[in-house]
Amino acid sequence: MIEPLVHRPWKVLKSENILKIGPWLSVRQEEVELPNGHRIPTWFVLEYPNWINVIAETKDGQLVMNDQYRHGLGVTAYELVAGVIDPGESPLEAAKRELNEETGFGGGEWEEYMILCPNTSCQDNLSITFLARGVEKTSEPHEEESEDIRVHVMSKDDVKQLLEKGEIIQALHAAPLWKYFAK
Repeated sequence: MIEPLVHRPWKVLKSENILKIGPWLSVRQEEVELPNGHRIPTWFVLEYPNWINVIAETKDGQLVMNDQYRHGLGVTAYELVAGVIDPGESPLEAAKRELNEETGFGGGEWEEYMILCPNTSCQDNLSITFLARGVEKTSEPHEEESEDIRVHVMSKDDVKQLLEKGEIIQALHAAPLWKYFAK
């Protein structure tokens, strides 16, 4: 039997935003006290907007994937469609917008599939994955200036093989895909 969680929040003694970079990243520095009385004088929280991912399945059962260069790690990698939820936008609206912008696909039946936190110890945002079944090509992609995306329509077996070989390395994309293939 799984024991119920006991919520044990830290007491924030001091909090200060020390860095704001554009709309996507702020850093908050806090002094905190744990329930056991221990104090941590400097704890950093990275503040990001929430993100979305899309597992997009075409009408004929293929999966729509991307590849793009990721400068942080210096690699070009296969990924799901992903992006930031803009202010005032619902997660579903963001997911549909990102799928269309990055791939030119749309339509289909949509469901919220999985919610993850990128790093619960120091980030305050969530990554919400949607499953879109029955999508089809509706337009050409329209990338942002910071994007250089290649679209791939792949068999489920090919995507599963990429996972098994460790070629989908973005954890927030791999986890929902592993769930998808486990069902």
